Amino acid sequence: MCRWLAYSGSPVLLDALLYKPEHSLIDQSLHAQLGVETTNGDGFGVGWYSGEGHPGIFRGIGPAWNNQNLRNICAHISAPIVLAHIRAATGTPVQETNSHPFQFDQWLWMHNGSIAQFHRFKRELTLAVDPELYPFIQGSTDSETMFYLALTFGLRKDPPTAVARMAGFIEKVAQGHGVDNALQMTVATSDGDSIWSFRYSTSHHSRSLFYSTNVQTLRLLYPDNPALQAVSDETRLIVSEPLGDLPGVWNVVPESTYGVIKEGDDIMANFRPEWP
Repeated sequence: MCRWLAYSGSPVLLDALLYKPEHSLIDQSLHAQLGVETTNGDGFGVGWYSGEGHPGIFRGIGPAWNNQNLRNICAHISAPIVLAHIRAATGTPVQETNSHPFQFDQWLWMHNGSIAQFHRFKRELTLAVDPELYPFIQGSTDSETMFYLALTFGLRKDPPTAVARMAGFIEKVAQGHGVDNALQMTVATSDGDSIWSFRYSTSHHSRSLFYSTNVQTLRLLYPDNPALQAVSDETRLIVSEPLGDLPGVWNVVPESTYGVIKEGDDIMANFRPEWP
């Protein structure tokens, strides 16, 4: 599977997110503790929003832990919204177009999980993508197919409904091919203003996902921590696994749940697929 993080808050150097934490995403690329695989070395990617328009994005096919270009740019780029991903391939080639996050227009998308036996009904899923969107598919992963199905079902207008329709469509098609427990996903997607995250699996035993405690509470717990004093009250992280073991910082995202990080109050609600 994979590991990922999504950050929203005060502008921060990418280095502070990807490298500096005790159990950073780079550390997880070698020593993941909660993933299916310990090592996630089949590519990486980071996307960031630093102004108006489309996000910046940098992806590679090698392991994140020894990519000097990644280390270099992370020391120089600061952004208020960041999505980063390390990949463990699940049956599709290791190539740049298969590295997350995927981008269309101002949207970014990344995924941990899989569509079971994707090869058996990949054609049916792909042909359901809006013909106007189909030419923009670059890679061969189930994750990118999920992204373009979500776009087809209205991601740009109503992300929770679009992802519910995408999940339900995949489950229905898979069932028609005799595939049970078809979908396993934690997903993060952003338009540069908000971040939506989803934790769901057909079997209801989803991959790990955590969110950070609100900053005001953490300041009360750790009044002498300078990092907490430096960020805004709006700052929030969602991660595949915690970036450290400081008590009270990380909370499990409940099974079958989606969340929205945005200016003002965040949202957490139940997630249920919508079958066609």
